[in-house]
Amino acid sequence: MSTETTASVSTHILDTSIGKPAEGVAISLSARTGLDGEWAALGGSATDADGRCKDLPALPEGTTHVRLDFETETYFLNKKKQAEAQQDAPRVRDSGAFFPEVTITFAVTPGEHYHVPLLLNPFGYSVYRGS
Repeated sequence: MSTETTASVSTHILDTSIGKPAEGVAISLSARTGLDGEWAALGGSATDADGRCKDLPALPEGTTHVRLDFETETYFLNKKKQAEAQQDAPRVRDSGAFFPEVTITFAVTPGEHYHVPLLLNPFGYSVYRGS
């Protein structure tokens, strides 16, 4: 939760190719202070059955920029294996996805909460600041 001196971040993923939440996507969180600051890895988590990641680490005081790294390749490889088992596999690259990872970097202001949803499919993605 954000305080007056820190911001907070949450996210969720919707797999738009199937119209359902993306479960089991690993997410890493990094932060920096200022444009020239070094990125500090804060930790990570994975999405739950609802596509949400509810336990991302707190941001340190003074954070000005945040980076979310979504490991999408493993998710799509697993989806491809499941679809092949059901014999209705969508045509995707051998690696499982055109974008094997998605990195989103954004600026934050202390005291604000930032919910950053990822709309994902094997050949594209979109993000926005949610509520």
